[in-house]
Amino acid sequence: MDILRFATAGSVDDGKSTLIGRLLYDSKSIFTDQLESVERTSRQRGDQYTDLALLTDGLRAEREQGITIDVAYRYFATERRKFIIADTPGHIQYTRNMVTGASTSDLAIVLVDARKGLVEQSRRHATIVSLLRVPHIVLAINKMDLVDWSEDVFESIRSEFLEFATRLDFSDVTVIPMSALAGDNVVNRSENMPWYRGASLLHHLENVYIAADRNLTDVRFPVQYVIRPQNGRGDYRAFAGQVLGGVLRPGDDVVVLPSGLPTRIRSIDTADGEVSEAFPPMSVTIRLDDEVDVSRGDMICRLHNQPSVSQDIDAMVCWMEDGPISAGQKYLVKHTTRTVRALVTEVQYELDINTLHRSQSVDALGMNSIGRVRLRTMKPLLTDPYRRSRQTGAFIIIDETTNRTVGAGVITDN
Repeated sequence: MDILRFATAGSVDDGKSTLIGRLLYDSKSIFTDQLESVERTSRQRGDQYTDLALLTDGLRAEREQGITIDVAYRYFATERRKFIIADTPGHIQYTRNMVTGASTSDLAIVLVDARKGLVEQSRRHATIVSLLRVPHIVLAINKMDLVDWSEDVFESIRSEFLEFATRLDFSDVTVIPMSALAGDNVVNRSENMPWYRGASLLHHLENVYIAADRNLTDVRFPVQYVIRPQNGRGDYRAFAGQVLGGVLRPGDDVVVLPSGLPTRIRSIDTADGEVSEAFPPMSVTIRLDDEVDVSRGDMICRLHNQPSVSQDIDAMVCWMEDGPISAGQKYLVKHTTRTVRALVTEVQYELDINTLHRSQSVDALGMNSIGRVRLRTMKPLLTDPYRRSRQTGAFIIIDETTNRTVGAGVITDN
């Protein structure tokens, strides 16, 4: 049984937490004591209904304010698939949390309040989902019960979003009208919207095809840990890490970067023993035929299919810190298993979330801004364009003084 990771996004009060609560409730994925706690809290707040959003709003501050602040992860399963949900916050000041939740997702659900239509935060989150190359997106037009289940309202919002999406980079967009509070088109098809002939949300989540989203072409194995010979292990020397792309097999000719030394895979080990092949997202230990010099941050790949080795990085950056990023500033850049110092050499433009216009008159990016930045690293990085690989095409920017993550970047094609 495979696993689908998906994130919810959207503006405040669009119903993200309620939608997830409805999924958990209607799929019978919550315990009795959890439901009793939610019912008790709902009564204490004076609600006339059981507020299923409380199933995901775990922080006390969130429950008191009725908003989502942190990324709340929840797990559930059906007979067809297992799910990991990232319930991300809607407030603009928590955009960084939304980036965190969406960065590892196979699918993103962008919720829109049917009464309000697309708002700035809806466009912001759709833009971030596009930049992060989340393979599948669902536009959930929620609260249809508050617009009398109107097909005209649905079609208007659907058309506006699809027009906006043509300027982004989506390959798979599904639009579903629903009422998370009432449960229409969440787990079961709604009888209130007979004009909608598509699937319910859960049916779509169970059947969306994600196997083809993995990159099985480009072999990328960044070394995380070097296992050296120790007492009781004889001459066992190997390199541990996670396969980020491609398929590795014993006997394959490979090259170690950045040194460029060629060698061959002797064996591939896991916690359960030796295996005949390794592929994403397996964590394995690789033994090589030759005694080559390999360190943490190096990468094993194919002889004739290698990432770029460069110190100059062009990337789209989502800035997450109060203070702006501008040319001349120095940070740490963490890319796969390698962390290097970097200098910001240029802020090329800022992206307007509403119009997608590139403003080239700026010389800095403020908090929650998205723009193109050029970096010069002290040591070369082994990168691919993010379009080609979400793993080797992404990095985070760290403040060297505070050790805070202050930005997230995706490497552009040119």
